[in-house]
Amino acid sequence: MASRVSVMGSVLINDNDMDRRRIELVSSIAEEINKRRTFAIISHPDAGKTTLTEKFLLYGGAINLAGSVKGKATARHAVSDWMEIEKERGISVTSSVLQFNYDGYCINILDTPGHQDFSEDTYRTLMAADSAVMVIDASKGVEAQTRKLFKVCGMRGIPIFTFINKMDRDANDTFELLDEIEKELGIATCPVNWPIGSGKRFKGVYNRHGNHVLTFSDTQKGTREGETTVIPMDNETLLLEKIGDEALSILRDEIELLDGASAEFDIEQVRKGKLTPVFFGSALTNFGVEVFLQNFLKMATTPLPRISQGETIDPVENDFSAFVFKIQANMNKAHRDRVAFMRICSGKFDAGVEVRHVQGGKVMRLSQPQQIMADERKILSEAYAGDIIGVFDPGIFSIGDTVCAPKNDICYEGIPTFAPEHFARVRQMDTMKRKQFIKGVNQIAQEGAIQIFQEFHTGMEEIIVGVVGVLQFDVLKYRLENEYNVEIKLEPLPYEYIRWIENKDEVDLNKLSGTSDMKKIQDLKGNPLLLFINQWSIGMTVDRNKGLVLSEFGRN
Repeated sequence: MASRVSVMGSVLINDNDMDRRRIELVSSIAEEINKRRTFAIISHPDAGKTTLTEKFLLYGGAINLAGSVKGKATARHAVSDWMEIEKERGISVTSSVLQFNYDGYCINILDTPGHQDFSEDTYRTLMAADSAVMVIDASKGVEAQTRKLFKVCGMRGIPIFTFINKMDRDANDTFELLDEIEKELGIATCPVNWPIGSGKRFKGVYNRHGNHVLTFSDTQKGTREGETTVIPMDNETLLLEKIGDEALSILRDEIELLDGASAEFDIEQVRKGKLTPVFFGSALTNFGVEVFLQNFLKMATTPLPRISQGETIDPVENDFSAFVFKIQANMNKAHRDRVAFMRICSGKFDAGVEVRHVQGGKVMRLSQPQQIMADERKILSEAYAGDIIGVFDPGIFSIGDTVCAPKNDICYEGIPTFAPEHFARVRQMDTMKRKQFIKGVNQIAQEGAIQIFQEFHTGMEEIIVGVVGVLQFDVLKYRLENEYNVEIKLEPLPYEYIRWIENKDEVDLNKLSGTSDMKKIQDLKGNPLLLFINQWSIGMTVDRNKGLVLSEFGRN
C-alpha cells in the first residue's frame, strides 16, 4: 500500500520521511539533554567553593586565568562574584550561573552564597539543581552552614558529591573527617580517592578504583598548567622516589583500614542521596580538581524529571517547560534591566517560539534569551532541559512561575519562602526621590533577597523590610545607593517571628485578639501577616482566636 504524500508549500513530503525526521529530531534533543549536568556548589563561607568553581571553568576553557577571590593579590575578582559589593567584601552574596563545555558534557554550575545570611537564595537555587557538590574545609570539617544546606539537599533527595578541600594546609585526621560527615549529616561516605598527607607533606592522592597514586607538580597560581604523574601501587621504586618511605607506609596501612571500614560504592544509593562519594584535593593549587570533575560528570545524573500537578514530567519526552527560580535587577550597569533565570525542565527551547506564562495566563515570546556567565551575556537561539537561561523580565515574572509550550498543561509547584528573622523600618533620606525609592525596594524584593511589608491599611508610606540574615540589610542599603541613587536609614524593629494567615478570608483582622507584642502588617498583595517579639505569643494568639490558622511559610 502506497504511503500518503503531504503538500507543504511547493514541496512534496512523504509521510515516512516526516516520521523519520520527527524521530531524528527527538533523538537529537535526547542526545543534547543527556549531555547536560546541572549542579549547585554549596559550602560554609571560606571553604573554597568559589575557587573550586573557577578551576572547573579553567579546565573547561571558559576562562584563561582564575580570579583572586578576595581581590587583594591582583586586580581581578572571582568570575562568579559580579556585584560591586561582592568584589569589595570578597564574599558571594547572590547565586550566579555559569555554563561551559568539558569532555563532551555541557555543564551548568549554580554557584551559591556560602554565608548563612543569604541562605534563602541558596535554597531557591538548589531547587533548580539536579545534584550538589559539597565543599568542606579539611581543617574545619562540617560547619554550621554546611548542616543547613545539606538539610535542603536532603529535602530534595538529590545526589551529593563531597570535595574535601585545602589539603595543601594542615588537615584534620581523614578518618575523623569521614566519621564527622556521617554522624553530622546522616549520609554514608565512600572515598573515591585518598589523600597522601596534608599541608607541606601533601604528596597527592591514591585512586582506589585504579589502584594507583596520582602526584602533582605545583602549578602557577590561577592557571591549569601542571604535570600529573600516575604511579601503579606495585611500582615501589617510583613511589619511594615521589612520596617517600614514611608516606608510603602510612598510605598502605590506611588503604587496608579503608577497604575494611568504608561503604561499598553503589551508584543507585548515590543518586538517591543516601551515599556521598568523597574526593580530596586543593582547589587553590589544582591538586585533584580535574580528577574530581571527571569522576563527578560520569556519576552525576542527566536532568531529572519534575512534578507538575501530581504528574511526572520527563525531560526528554515532554515539550518545552521551565520554571523561574531567580530574578535579578541591574546585573550590569550598562544594561539596567531585570533578568528572570529559568531552569528548563523538559524539551527544547527555541528563541522566538511562543510559550505560555501559566501564572500570567498569556501566550508570549521570551525576550532576549541569554546564556549568562556571571554578568556577561550571550544571546541564545536554543537551549535544552537542564540548561539555565536568563530572559528579559518587564516585570511580569515572579519566583516560582512556570512557562511551557502553549498546548501543554504544566504548572510546577511554587517555591516556598523562608520566614524573615530580622525586621527594620526603612526611611528614605530625600523625599524628592520617592519614585526611585519605591522602584528600588520593589525590584529588590521581587528578586527574593528581601521581603517588604507595610503597616496594616496605611499604604506605602511606612515600609518594613524583613530579611533572613542581617547582612541583607547592608546589601539593600548598598544597592539602593549605588543602583537607584537613593539614601536610606534603617531602624531595627524588635520582632523575630512572622506568620502568614492561611485562612485570611475567614478572619476579620480588625477584630483579631492578639498579644501586646504582636503587630499587624500586610504584604504588597494586601495579604495580612502578624509579627511577634516572643514565640509564645504565637500560640496565645491562636488560642484567643478560634479558627485562626497561621503558617511559617509563604509561597512564591
